[in-house]
Order: sequence, then C-alpha cells, then structure tokens
Amino acid sequence: MGEQFLHGTEVVEVSDGIRPIRTAASAIIGLIGTAPDADAAAFPLDTPVLLIGQPRKAALLGAAGTLKDALDGIWDQGSATVVVVRVEEGVDQAATLSNIIGDRTLLTGVHAFTAARSVVDTTPRILVAPGYTGMRPTGVSGITVSAGGSGYDQATTTVTLTGDGAGAEATAVVTDGAITGITITRAGIGYTTAPTVSISGDGTGASATAAVGTVGNPVVAELLGIAPRLRAVILADGPSTTPEDAATYRGDWGSDRVYIVAPHVQVWDTDLDGAVDQPASARAAGVISRMDREKGFWWSPSNQVIAGIVGTSRPVGWSMGDPNSEANWLNEREITTIIRREGFRLWGNRTTSADPLWAFLSVRRTADMVYDAVEAAFLWAMDRPLSPQLVLDIQESVNAYLRALKARGAILGGRCWLDPELNTPADLMAGHLTLDFDIEPPAPMERLTFRAHREAGYYTELVEAVIREAA
Repeated sequence: MGEQFLHGTEVVEVSDGIRPIRTAASAIIGLIGTAPDADAAAFPLDTPVLLIGQPRKAALLGAAGTLKDALDGIWDQGSATVVVVRVEEGVDQAATLSNIIGDRTLLTGVHAFTAARSVVDTTPRILVAPGYTGMRPTGVSGITVSAGGSGYDQATTTVTLTGDGAGAEATAVVTDGAITGITITRAGIGYTTAPTVSISGDGTGASATAAVGTVGNPVVAELLGIAPRLRAVILADGPSTTPEDAATYRGDWGSDRVYIVAPHVQVWDTDLDGAVDQPASARAAGVISRMDREKGFWWSPSNQVIAGIVGTSRPVGWSMGDPNSEANWLNEREITTIIRREGFRLWGNRTTSADPLWAFLSVRRTADMVYDAVEAAFLWAMDRPLSPQLVLDIQESVNAYLRALKARGAILGGRCWLDPELNTPADLMAGHLTLDFDIEPPAPMERLTFRAHREAGYYTELVEAVIREAA
C-alpha cells in the first residue's frame, strides 16, 4: 500500500493467492525433411512452419522428397499439430544429411526447431526425420594422438579434419601443455578414406591420425543436442533389414530421449498401385500425438493401432506369452516394433536409457511435461519482494497442480515443500529461493503374470454335486 495521504475510503486490490498451473501442449510433432518442389513462400528453407491439421497447405510441399509422405503418415493417425522444417535436398545422401543436421549458430537444419517458440509460438516435443535416422553411415570412428607436442593451451587449440567426407569435428584434450587425447564431437558422413588431422594453437609438435568406420546416425546424434532443451523425445527409425542390425543400431545410443522403431511399414501407393516401404517413425509420432490428445501424455504408445498401413517390411513374429518371439527379443533390447494382432500395433515401451529409472518413454515424457509446466508458471512471481505469503502462494500453487495431476492419473503422487537448510539467510538476501517437489509418473504395465495352481479338492465338489442331483 502506498504512503500517499488520503482522507476517505479506498479499495486496494490484493494479488496474493495461488495461481493455476497449465500443462503445455505435449502432442506437437517436429518434422524435418525434404520437399524440392515445395512452394518456397509457404515453406521457406530452414524455417519452422506450423501446420494445424492443414492438408491443403501441406499440398504446397509437392509430392517429391520426404515431407509429404511423412505428413500423410502422421495425419493417418488423426489430426495433429506439426512444426515442419524443410531443408534443401543435396546432390547426394551425404549432402542431404548435412542439410538435415544444419548449423547450430545459424539455426538451420534440426536447430531450426529451437527457434519454433519465437517463430510459431509453440515447441515441438516429438522429433522425427523419416528417411534420415535409420542408416549408420561411414564417418570418423577414432582419432589417435601420435605425438603430444608442447606449449598448447586448451582455450586456443583447435582440431581440423580434412577429407572427402563432411561434417566431422573434434576437440583436443590438453594436459600440461601436451595433447593427450582428441574427442570426436561429430563423426561426420561420407568419408571413404581417413581424413587428415590438423592441430593448431600456441604449441608445436603435436600430430594425430584418424580412422573411419561405420558410426552412429548423425541426425539422431544432432537431435540429441537439442532434445533436452526442448524437453522433447526423438523417434528414430531402426534398420529395416534384420533384428540383429536393429540391435547393432540400438547400441549406438544410451539416452532416455531416443525411442527406436523397427522395421519399416508398408503403405499402399496409388501411383504405383502397390505397397511400398516407408519409415515407421512418422506414424509412430502420430500415434503418440493421438494418445496425448485422447488419453494424456502419461499413456504409453505401445499396444496402440497404427492406421494407414497394410503391413510391415518384414514379418515380425510375436506371441503374447512367448519370451523367445522376435518382438520380445527386440523389446528386450529397447527396440519398439510392430506386431499384427487385431490390426497392426506399435509394441514397445522403452527408450535407450542407460539409467533404468528412465527406461519408459511415457515416464520420461510425463516428467518433462510436469517440469516444463512448473518452470513456466511463475512469471508472475519473479522479482516480487520475498515474503512468507509469496513463498506459500508458490508452494501451494505447485501442490494444487500436483493434486490435479494425481486425480487425472498422470502421476501417482507429488508434493512441494520448503527445506530450511537450502534457504539460508545469505541465499534469501541474494534473492534466491529454493523449493523442492517430488513426483512419480506411473510406469506402463509391461508384464502381467498369472500364477496357475492345481486343486484336487474340486473333484470332491464334483462327487458331492452328483450325489445331490441323484438324491
């Protein structure tokens, strides 16, 4: 209340109290690919474009490239909001992959997704690049230091890789002025021979040699750099060849944000009058988006029917109780597959997480959405004078939100509290308030066991029933 003199009556509006917390949209798909015949005005290169169930606008992409087929696959699962990023189709596969990967400083390629909030006022949460996440290309697989040299400084030392491929990047590890190791930050693509390693900086005498080999998919690797910031997950197409190839592919990743789907699906092509193979990731993204809208982001996409397909690129063996079936073999290795049972169904719950705590896709996504909602909800509280009422309002706003999520089944429980040990006078004087909260997302029921027993006593009941009927 102000200190100005007043002789009279006034009404002062008090803005204390809890505020409702809203969960951000979780069903937004981020789709990147090529469309060389697209209307450049409607779909400019490396620019997020928002499609809210707009098939007519999508027609401006043209039939060539990957985007039109991917959108058809997404919208086969129902209406979905999609952030589309179109990149230029390169002269070969390696050049196109480089365009998909893009540049983090120019916000091109996959990095355009990080600009979606400012460009189209939405954030993609489900990232797909159908046709570009399934291969394991040839890249720089290792760099060996042959001479460490002397006089190098970590801040000024750079490593350059020059060869017939593109995109490989590395950084030097400097210890006491010598190069003791070189870390590959980008494996690159398209190398047929080992690139030349050049080390520059304040020192002298260092040298190293590179080796090439089959490496992890560069598009997935690049998406992993932005997915945590977006609180998004990556739907990657595993190889559509053999289960063993899919297992090898899975070994490249150890992230709770990578969800692998294999094999490809078959879709009827009206131009060819026959079934053709297409990557499954777009349709899997459509399934997740549909589940978010119809059930909630805490539901797993597993055991949900995939619409618009007539089969899979190879049959996947499956039986509900058979641990030795191909589908179970793939699921055991954190690879989601597609089974045929009352339609074709997505089958698999697990990410490639190295931490069992985040093994399930639905658990990762539930935590993401709760964290994002809490983080975004308190703009109103920032820079207000600290007071007991302010702290209680923030705390109770979070508790009310967590109670609402529990009532909906999104979490099993949660609460927010103030820990005095984390809020010292020095911290509070510096304007830093710390509140704790906990949640527990529900795990999907992945395994159901019935224990069957024999009971000879039922024969006694049979005999007694016969005697009663005969009496």
